Amino acid sequence: MNTISIKVRNKKLVWDFLHGIAADNFESRLAHRLAPQVNWQGPHPINKITGVQSLARKFYEPLFTSFPDLERQDDVFMAGPWRGGDWVCATGHYVGTFKKDWLHIPATGNSIRLRFGDFYKVEDGLITDCFVILDMIGLMQQAGVNLLPPSCGDDSPVPGPASKDGILLSEQADADSEKSAQLVDEMIADLMRFDPDVKDFSVMRHERCWHEDMKWYGPAGIGTTYGIEGFIENYQRHFLAAFPDRRGGDNHVARPADGNYVASTGWPSVHATHTGDGWLGQQASNRKIGMRVMDFWRRDGDRFRENWVLIDIPELLLQMGFDLFAQIRNRE
Repeated sequence: MNTISIKVRNKKLVWDFLHGIAADNFESRLAHRLAPQVNWQGPHPINKITGVQSLARKFYEPLFTSFPDLERQDDVFMAGPWRGGDWVCATGHYVGTFKKDWLHIPATGNSIRLRFGDFYKVEDGLITDCFVILDMIGLMQQAGVNLLPPSCGDDSPVPGPASKDGILLSEQADADSEKSAQLVDEMIADLMRFDPDVKDFSVMRHERCWHEDMKWYGPAGIGTTYGIEGFIENYQRHFLAAFPDRRGGDNHVARPADGNYVASTGWPSVHATHTGDGWLGQQASNRKIGMRVMDFWRRDGDRFRENWVLIDIPELLLQMGFDLFAQIRNRE
């Protein structure tokens, strides 16, 4: 069986698995599609879970207890090989009714949208590894828990691709996938050219890889920015002031390309020292940090036009000395 056929097979397997999970069947669905000792890496404060039974008890059971009617809405769904492994990746929103407190976040009794990013490794028809980021800050905001300063960007709901073509269940042309993979390699290399002593953003040559009217959909707490100048002023300038020595791109767990889309994650994928004040309201801690990040890019022609970004912000803040979930517990 060729690589593209494996890719399509894996897409169907993961799609059917994710869209078939519900409050009344999650244990059997997990046992059917996940390797018995599945490695699940999720957002703080859940973090690492090993094994199907533990995953059912520690993640899915509390999740469906709090959101019994939870449904999944994918905006991007894609797959591809990466360094000998086969991956399926997705981003979008869960929607449902917040019936019971979850992770000490107070239930609202109202509908919510919980943004997600997922990476699944598939081997011999079973999911062996899962990496999941949920936008906990966005959920907290919907629950009226605001422990961070206002976002520099726009906190409106994040849309799916403007091109309406993000659900890639069929085969995509190898040439398109290769072009997307090459572009993201070039873009990451350009971003790493930044010299914190000079603070010249032009050395990153954004215009080579990004449309001038790009859309950068950051997580809640950072927000969405529009255009290259908006990206620099509302995100990069603040981030690089806080983490001037940041390095990334060479620590990815997976970075597959599929047609006009590319996705990446690392656990962590960015390493830095927190030496600057102000980012997310935090004073410099001078601590070494590692950042769990997921990116999903859409290429339009020769440049990227849209980028969906998820960051495990509570886990990052914990490394910086601020325990967000302890603050929530103290409010109870």
